[in-house]
Amino acid sequence: MMSPRRMLQMDIEEKMELVRRPPTEEIVTEDDLRALFARDLHPKHYVGLEISGLLHLGSLIILGYKINDFLKAGMKCKVYLADYHSYINNKWGGDWDKIQEVAKGYYAEAFTFFCPGVEIEYGSQLYHNNDEYWRNLIRFSKQITLARDTRCLTIMGRTTKEKLDVAQYLYPPMQATDIKAMDLDVVHAGLDQRKVHMLAREVFPSLGWKVPVAVHHHLLAGLEPPRQTGLDEEDSALDKTISSKMSKSKPDSAIFIHDSPEEIARKVGKAWCPERIVEANPVLEFARYIVFHERASFTIERPEKYGGNATYASYQDLERDYSAGKMHPNDLKKSVSRELAAILEPLREHFRGREIIQEILAA
Repeated sequence: MMSPRRMLQMDIEEKMELVRRPPTEEIVTEDDLRALFARDLHPKHYVGLEISGLLHLGSLIILGYKINDFLKAGMKCKVYLADYHSYINNKWGGDWDKIQEVAKGYYAEAFTFFCPGVEIEYGSQLYHNNDEYWRNLIRFSKQITLARDTRCLTIMGRTTKEKLDVAQYLYPPMQATDIKAMDLDVVHAGLDQRKVHMLAREVFPSLGWKVPVAVHHHLLAGLEPPRQTGLDEEDSALDKTISSKMSKSKPDSAIFIHDSPEEIARKVGKAWCPERIVEANPVLEFARYIVFHERASFTIERPEKYGGNATYASYQDLERDYSAGKMHPNDLKKSVSRELAAILEPLREHFRGREIIQEILAA
């Protein structure tokens, strides 16, 4: 009979595998996470989002897959709808009422539908009558230089090449102080938020604050070619990845959760997908991170004269054949479009006819 100690260790390793599961790219650190699971059956997790336009494959599906893994691992998961951060970053033109409307009438509903069991919290709730938060914001800010703060501005999609207001420089310290205010054990985001998480892990010990584990998931590529211009030679590989990620600000580069099957086919049909090229290929990314997340196998449909249908049990086999030139990009695109349309169908139905979607589309 397995000892209770062995059973507990096995449970921890199962939880570790759920956290490691794609689309996770990085855990900082695995030793810290394993120790956390050993002392706490239900660690507190969060992921924060700005409130902007329509949700897409990256901002709901990839993110939601990871939240669901955390829920399965027994974590208390929170989606933090950062209304103040959205206001600071001029989302919805700085219209506070619109930010609130979209946060409560759309984002909160989308995440509670896609990630059953998740808790929703708003920045305005966290800060209301919270003198301790503002004291801690000052305490944290006194630990960093302006230069150190400035290096984190990419978390909000900004650089010092732009004309920024003073409030935007408050964004990274506020995001770090949010972690303390919610007493979090695990902070989670796409790789584009890595800098502020590393800043928190660096500064928190000097303040005697609990240091969180950071988990970063893959940034799904947009449908356009990888960005080559507007970047300096000293920009890191991560900065270049961030610049090419799927973005709601470029509608034809993103697959939104409300897109019809016809619209998905149109967008994917125009996607950057060179023959034999695997790196930064968005159509292959959709297959890897979404289709194979939902399907045990994936069939590429093609005419008999071109070899007939081919079914793959793993992404690695699909990638191998594509890089070897055994698959035409158009066949890949059509088959990926078919699967994406089916995977998004429950979300399309849930939001069908909602007035708020039309308002966002018209904005």
